[in-house]
Amino acid sequence: MKTLYIECNMGAAGDMLAASLLDLLPKEKQDYVIQKLNSLIPYKVKVIRDRTKKCGIEGCGFRVFVNDIEEQSADEYEGINNQNNYVYDHTHEQSCNHDEHTHNHDEHTHNHDEHTHNHDGHNHNHDEHSHNHDDHTHHHHHTKVSDIKLIVDKMKLSPQVQNDIIQIYNLIARAESTVHGENIDKIHFHEVGEYDAIFDITAVCLLLSMISPDRIIVSPIRTGFGSVHCQHGILPVPAPATQYLLENIPTYQGNIEGEMCTPTGAAILKYFADDFGQRPVMIVEKTGYGMGKKDFESANCVRAMLGEEQSVNDEKSDKIIKLEANIDDMTAEELGFAMSMLFENGAREVYTSPVFMKKNRLGTLLSVLCLVEDREKIVKSIFKYTTTIGMREIECNRYVLDREIEVSGKTTGEVRIKKSCGYGVVREKSEYDDIERIARETGKSFREVKKLYE
Repeated sequence: MKTLYIECNMGAAGDMLAASLLDLLPKEKQDYVIQKLNSLIPYKVKVIRDRTKKCGIEGCGFRVFVNDIEEQSADEYEGINNQNNYVYDHTHEQSCNHDEHTHNHDEHTHNHDEHTHNHDGHNHNHDEHSHNHDDHTHHHHHTKVSDIKLIVDKMKLSPQVQNDIIQIYNLIARAESTVHGENIDKIHFHEVGEYDAIFDITAVCLLLSMISPDRIIVSPIRTGFGSVHCQHGILPVPAPATQYLLENIPTYQGNIEGEMCTPTGAAILKYFADDFGQRPVMIVEKTGYGMGKKDFESANCVRAMLGEEQSVNDEKSDKIIKLEANIDDMTAEELGFAMSMLFENGAREVYTSPVFMKKNRLGTLLSVLCLVEDREKIVKSIFKYTTTIGMREIECNRYVLDREIEVSGKTTGEVRIKKSCGYGVVREKSEYDDIERIARETGKSFREVKKLYE
């Protein structure tokens, strides 16, 4: 199975996810992706990749320029009192004069001789740092999902990639709608509607369509802590919309103050991940490093690993759930009915054992085995068909032999033969129901019929 494992020990942002996936591809395919992205909205949006280091590790950087200006994505605020000591205040009246702010993108350098920032006081003087780019004033627009859709519809991308982009924005809109208490059609994206965020999401969707993994697993996500400045004021980390998107996903705070996971990163992972947890047993064929813009004492990067997922000892193994409940107030008939219903609802095995309970009371231990994906249905069934008020769950590794069914034909009739092999053993067994049927039809004993098919 072709598996992609995304390691988010330093959080997740859209540009870092895009860079980590880009780093998985050979150079000629990376070139194709960059050219493709640059053809989507020519003369307005330009993307480049570069190589950068974090804590001595070299990886891929993904940068988006809008009208030849690389802005810090408003989706990625600097935390208040974090290690960089910046406060990023995103306002709608901010205009930019680029005659005095030169960018040499061939060498990826910025001339800041006439572009003064007072970082000691955590202030940016935009009155003295106004940018006029050919009399073009860049305003940060309120962008709705419908506006995003119009932009995406004009991009020459496959319908699947376009749909993925829109669905990710729908997730973000739903999150914003919930935390702000507004109807979803009234939601405006102050930050993640900007072109840099759109292209981060577009790049991820395009890259995943090219890589086409069978399964995507994501590690627990580091969120960071503290506060951030945003359009609505000072908010806690994770920002409310990010926190909503991360519900039912394993996360942890970590020891770095600042916003480690952005709404864009959270929405991308929520949309694409098949599972969250530890890296499975897999043969990693390629590792990609996507570098963030901030510097911390830990390497600020997302690591993506692509390879073949393996089962233990190259034999077939999987996980199974064992659910147990102690019961002392059901009759044998009631338990028998409950067992039948559990089998009908997908239980792999159901059995009972006599047990002594509290006060030396004789009771029954009900044990039910089911697949992980059937857990919720079986739990509901146990509560429905038994009198228990609680149960225990044990997750077990199950080792099974490969199985196949063959049909053996004799004059007495056809019998299904179950063949099992693996771990150095081979077994065959005739199906009980078929042997019983022929024994009844022919008047022979069960043992006589069974010997005919051995």
